[in-house]
Amino acid sequence: MNIQGIGIVNELGKFGGIQPGTSVIEDRNTAFETLFDAATNMIKETNQFTNEAEEAEMAFSLGLLDNTHDLQVAQQKANLALQFTIAVRNQVLDAYKEIMNLQF
Repeated sequence: MNIQGIGIVNELGKFGGIQPGTSVIEDRNTAFETLFDAATNMIKETNQFTNEAEEAEMAFSLGLLDNTHDLQVAQQKANLALQFTIAVRNQVLDAYKEIMNLQF
């Protein structure tokens, strides 16, 4: 699984302070956009791995693929990608709930 999109979280360190010539709102918008793009890419990769696993299953069932190792690797990639995506989603939902419970 390509976890290049996860490394984007490290890029947020740039947005911690106010950059010369930019406002805090622009920095927040850029940070949100970066995180949103990373999440979108992660979902696309998960869908790609799932589709590849389904294709490998079909090829194996049709007799086009006789190596069970390739089938298991494709299934494991899809499974891990899905588990990771669900874990990230759960963390985002927990953070959202915590923010909503803040009292001002």
